[in-house]
Amino acid sequence: MSNRAVVQNAGMAYRLKADRFMEEFALGRSMHHLALRFTQALIAQMVQTGACNRHHSVAQQLCRWLLLTLDRLPGDKVTMTKELIANMLGVNRKGVIEATDRLQETGSISYSAGEITVLNRTKLEEASCECYEVVRKEIERLCAYEIPA
Repeated sequence: MSNRAVVQNAGMAYRLKADRFMEEFALGRSMHHLALRFTQALIAQMVQTGACNRHHSVAQQLCRWLLLTLDRLPGDKVTMTKELIANMLGVNRKGVIEATDRLQETGSISYSAGEITVLNRTKLEEASCECYEVVRKEIERLCAYEIPA
């Protein structure tokens, strides 16, 4: 395979054999529509992330990434090193260190030993660029579930 997958957080996952998925997809029912909506949401997120990476600061990108990650997790903690965050964002580690330090100074997050705790989600949303809200609304629209605010 020419791709690499990284599991960012612990949790539940389901596995389905590819041939079984293709059979169900070909029926054109729920799985078909769900897979197409998910794919469209993923593409929208990728496009917005590309624009975000080009036009917004590392701190704004970090806020967007943290918010999107938290939307898929229970609670307010993300376990990830600054180096892994830098790799996820495609920036240097120094930029992530500066961004996390600034967010800690504002009381938005606390960071210790590879664990980020969001202390004030509203401040984090204010520090983020508009890209988070664009992606959040598109995921919500396409995947028909509420993302906690």
